[in-house]
Amino acid sequence: MSLPALPVQGTPPIEPARDPYHVYLDSLTSPESRRTMRGCLDRLARLLTGDERATGAGQPWHLLRYEHTVRIRTLLTDQGWSAAYVNKHLVALRRVLKEAWRLGQTSAEDLARASDLAPVRQSRLPAGHHVPPEVVGAALSVCDDSPAGVRDAALIAVLYSTGCRRAELGGLSLTDYDPGARSLRVRGKRDKERLVYLTTDAIGLVERWLAVRGRTPGALFSPISKAGRLRERDGRPVGLTGQGISDILTRRFGEAGASRRTAHDFRRTFIGELLDAGVDLATAQALVGHSSPATTARYDRRPERTRREAVDRLRLPAPRPLA
Repeated sequence: MSLPALPVQGTPPIEPARDPYHVYLDSLTSPESRRTMRGCLDRLARLLTGDERATGAGQPWHLLRYEHTVRIRTLLTDQGWSAAYVNKHLVALRRVLKEAWRLGQTSAEDLARASDLAPVRQSRLPAGHHVPPEVVGAALSVCDDSPAGVRDAALIAVLYSTGCRRAELGGLSLTDYDPGARSLRVRGKRDKERLVYLTTDAIGLVERWLAVRGRTPGALFSPISKAGRLRERDGRPVGLTGQGISDILTRRFGEAGASRRTAHDFRRTFIGELLDAGVDLATAQALVGHSSPATTARYDRRPERTRREAVDRLRLPAPRPLA
């Protein structure tokens, strides 16, 4: 399926400073968000051009009209991606179109029409898997006394105690940690701050890590070289990337003989455990930084357990021959 032709002949090149692609990405406050939305726009550019090497830079975003964006939406849904993944690309598309309008490259009327795209609707169970306590214990047991082992034990404990997103974990600095209050100040999506709280066991592992890390201002969790040294920039520890956190979890759970677990698996487990313990939905929502209680409610395992218990009341009749 091809896109309606764009009137690109004779279009002058766009200066980077006035490129909606660069302006939009520069407006994002989180490095993780910039990486994510850059990927979305680059994939959209490949759909627009048919060039697998294309990026969103220098593309004629300002020339997109309603017939183009509707076709892009159809192409995205035809990829077999989840509704959330498709909608993330549509958000990137709307935002880059809005930057084109802000830069005076397209009219408000053309922006309104091209952006008038219904989100993709889909009802799916939350992604991820439950992480049983014994599996967490097995992963902690393989974290040795090396600097990386001490760091990884603290990192796993924080994930299990808070349900933080991996970007939030990588963005923590030493000043975000308050041992007296047993809290961490977390910056979530759209730069919203919240406080999360650590168990006493998690505090012990974090303090053990800080004895290795030191009290130098900088990232709370940092990459460590094979020589056991923290990676620094301008004398300050730098933060782990989301991929770096994923690699640590993959390695530690692999060493423990367990199946692969992700930061989102910990997040799903944290929410489920809170709701199972009778914590109200509003409190659980605040702790994990969801903008809507409906999102938190999707992780509630209690209705699933009730339905399973209802089925368990049934008894399959014993086989007997017909008369």
